[in-house]
Amino acid sequence: MQAITESIPEQFFENNTIEDLKKLSAKQLNDLGRIASPLYKKEGAQSYSAISYEDAINLIGKKLKQADPNKGFFYASGRSSNEAALILQIFARVYGCNHIINCSNYCHKASGLALNSTIGTGPSTIRYQDLEKADLIFVLGANPTSNHPRFIKALSEHSQKGGDVIIVNPSLESSLEKLASPAHYCQLHVGGDTALLTGISKYLIENQHCDMKFLKDFCDDYEDYFKFVRSIGWETITKISGVEMDEIEKISSIYLNSKNTVFAWGMGLTHHTNGTDNIESISNVALLRGMVGEEGRGLLPLRWHDNIENVGFMGISDDLKSKILEVIEQRYNLSLPNYQGMDTLSCIQAAAKREVDFAFLLGGNLFSVNPDRDFSETALSSIPFKVMINSTLNQTNLNGVEGENIILPFRIQDEERRKEHTNNSEIEIMSDVATSIINKETIDFSVFRKDKNIRRALSRLLPGLDDIDNIDTEKKHFHIGGNYLLKPEFNTNSGKALFKIPKHTEWVSKNEIGSFNLTSVRSEGQFNTMIYHEKDIYRNQETRNVLYISQSDIQSLGLSSGDTVDVANETGVMKELILAEYNIKPGNVMTYMPEANILIPQNADERSRTPSFKSVSVTIKSH
Repeated sequence: MQAITESIPEQFFENNTIEDLKKLSAKQLNDLGRIASPLYKKEGAQSYSAISYEDAINLIGKKLKQADPNKGFFYASGRSSNEAALILQIFARVYGCNHIINCSNYCHKASGLALNSTIGTGPSTIRYQDLEKADLIFVLGANPTSNHPRFIKALSEHSQKGGDVIIVNPSLESSLEKLASPAHYCQLHVGGDTALLTGISKYLIENQHCDMKFLKDFCDDYEDYFKFVRSIGWETITKISGVEMDEIEKISSIYLNSKNTVFAWGMGLTHHTNGTDNIESISNVALLRGMVGEEGRGLLPLRWHDNIENVGFMGISDDLKSKILEVIEQRYNLSLPNYQGMDTLSCIQAAAKREVDFAFLLGGNLFSVNPDRDFSETALSSIPFKVMINSTLNQTNLNGVEGENIILPFRIQDEERRKEHTNNSEIEIMSDVATSIINKETIDFSVFRKDKNIRRALSRLLPGLDDIDNIDTEKKHFHIGGNYLLKPEFNTNSGKALFKIPKHTEWVSKNEIGSFNLTSVRSEGQFNTMIYHEKDIYRNQETRNVLYISQSDIQSLGLSSGDTVDVANETGVMKELILAEYNIKPGNVMTYMPEANILIPQNADERSRTPSFKSVSVTIKSH
């Protein structure tokens, strides 16, 4: 199939079935180009066909008017604009549906829950400029060289000025290694984070290196935490973490000598069945030395691509939902649904039980981000009607589409600059869909077709945005600040920060003899599930079908680097992966997401409901 660089002509879909398109890789689908017009697939049809924009909007309006709002869900991706996400959540709630989910359920939900439980605020506690005042930065479970360009710039400048960096990661990433001396790069077992952090706490507590004045003045429950830490033996900590006691002492000493420490982490800590425990353990270590509540010290979850706060802050997240709903009800004299909506994984599981009649997907690639790929396809196929708003084709448009499906392409910023208005914008699409369903007497969603009207609405709906009308109207996406803690004043019931004892003290799943802990990662040329090129220049690989493994584990298997293997567990099989020798902690292996999702079970952190994408037991067999 020849790649199309600009837009996909309508006849392309007449000549290629869905089965034909499913044979293409994620990169090949992206390379086809932009979707030129709305697409429609009838139930049982084998291909998409072009449909007019008006007919698509009318069909969506007809279907949703006939549907039970409680038997559908609305999904917003991190790629969506804040404006479109805001319209989505207001529309869905006025329509009568509280099953409103977003990509953060599968990303940093554990971070928000953990920080709320310990210090009373979900977003980061510091501003990016605080990194300039830090003398030590922990980077745990993240590879910011690929995913966080703003942070990696600040980290590089920090390192160049002589600041300390401690990298905590199962694999030795060359792009990160140059930022930290070998003594500061800690390789642990996949899933060993809580054990390692408990070890740091144990060193500080047993050697009386805690800031007791800070603890007495600003913290609760620290004495119970001390008892827990003292009850955990060093043998357990080193075995589970994979880090020897002398290295834990070395890391703890570096931390002890720091006056201003920032703890930054990525999804390498949230994608576990104990993800919330992991983040609470970071908070525990920070609080022991009073590293929260001042400039240059604090907690920094590395969210989204460049730490830009996005759709989760448009009233979809629990932090702002209640405030926004209250204002909407008062302003428009409405009574909105108040039942607890399902999370992302629960929506997919409900769909598999045929309890979902429709799904409305604002951007993203829900099929590919779900765990258990075969289950994901079956579940999505069980939904009779789906609307997908995407600018290019992805796996969700092709897998799990047995029912009736509409794809609405949207105008992107490049087309705005070139004045190529072949498609409507995201906010125009969302406004038109809502207008086709909600009576204007209730709320006139047509006014939201203009950015300035959305901004005015936001100034009334979101706290701290009273001057949003002054934002440059040429910028199509606005950003929202976090609740930064420049004083040790905590939004908890007691007004003090809380220590949390891990709920899971085994910390990692038990592996069978001969099995390995697998973690999934992104490549350098990848944004979430979008693959821009197959190469991974940082890891020196030309293709994505590789399994990264230590030299000692290759030898123990009786194989050689470059051999082809199958990787399997009870959930699925990844076939024909090429062994690539890599500096990763023995007993652990690594491959790329979303391909690895065929191996990821539906096991999830019981609190955040985030699947365990980065800690899966697998076996390896020569192909």
